[in-house]
Amino acid sequence: MPNARPAVTRRTLVTAIGATAAALATANAANAATASTPATGSPAGTPAAPASNPARTVTTPATRARSAAGGAAADVRAEFPIRYVGVSWDGPRRGAAIRLHHDGTGPGAWKPLTAGCAGGPDPVGHSDLATAAAPAATVLVAADGAVGYELRLPDGAANLRSAAVDTTHGPVRSASISPSAPTTFCGVQYLPRAAWGADESKRFKNGAENSPAKYYPLQTLTVHHTDTPNADADPAATVRAIYEYHAITLDWGDIGYHFLIDEAGRIYEGRWSGEDGIPGHDATGNVVTAFHTAGFNSGNLGIALLGTLTGQEPTAQARHSLTLLLALAAGTHGLNPQAHVTYVNPVNGVTKPVDMISGHRDWLATECPGGVTYATLPALRTDVAARIGSGS
Repeated sequence: MPNARPAVTRRTLVTAIGATAAALATANAANAATASTPATGSPAGTPAAPASNPARTVTTPATRARSAAGGAAADVRAEFPIRYVGVSWDGPRRGAAIRLHHDGTGPGAWKPLTAGCAGGPDPVGHSDLATAAAPAATVLVAADGAVGYELRLPDGAANLRSAAVDTTHGPVRSASISPSAPTTFCGVQYLPRAAWGADESKRFKNGAENSPAKYYPLQTLTVHHTDTPNADADPAATVRAIYEYHAITLDWGDIGYHFLIDEAGRIYEGRWSGEDGIPGHDATGNVVTAFHTAGFNSGNLGIALLGTLTGQEPTAQARHSLTLLLALAAGTHGLNPQAHVTYVNPVNGVTKPVDMISGHRDWLATECPGGVTYATLPALRTDVAARIGSGS
């Protein structure tokens, strides 16, 4: 059974988090969701200057996507510059490849299509994950403004789905941010869903919420990378692309992570958790179930670092924000960041021994969060514990 811990109340969370899902860190932070250049605001760890502002309107390019399935998904042309191609299939993975088409140059070279992080909803009613279907192969590929693409999959692959996604050049859409004073989230800038441009209609399918929120006590914390390009000039646009891919292409109904962190250390709110102003939680302090670790989601909070971290560590700013966010989660829920625990999935009874702060690869066969980053997790656990102990 999970370790006993003090009850977490709404008051505790509100006091500890110190930010609401309706607040912007700064006006500059809001700009991170609007243009092809990153926001300039306070550096990671620097409190924003207090201010009192009226309600703000945040504008972002609407996401455009062209989705296809089956044979049609293997050869797609779009009417817009493609920022990312999202692909999903069942079955063999070795030998999958993609080639992009650009105006004036024709098709490029075939490049291996390496399946990314294994995510998706938890199976319900399985006492053993071996009896559940294996997660689909999923990958999000940067397309650099391509006008189309071709896919080549190995023999035996099935249920192919793909989507061309543009999060940069679509028509402008607006969202209103309530007139709360700017705050920081655990010492770093925090972008609620509206600020990075989440279109909440994407959570709905045929008039109903596709994946209604469910909440469980927090047991573990998992670190990911998004396996998207490093030195990203527009990380908010990448977050919107991940949202489109997870919510629509993969049919999860929302983005799969609770939080994301870019290379500048900005924290982005992920999975929708309600209207009570506590990101990632309900009003009683339970954590919303996301889709970051297929089979082991419920009670497991997922934080994704934007970028590909197989051969490099996170930036100092991203590492700092990750440490603070993990300390906040562990500290407010009474969890020992250096413990080794037995996770128990509350929806199906599946158990797994795991470190309190783990990497995605500790749960499933994946390279996530990247070899270099994974090797730093012991030091990360130590730093998180030290921050909790110091009360900072």
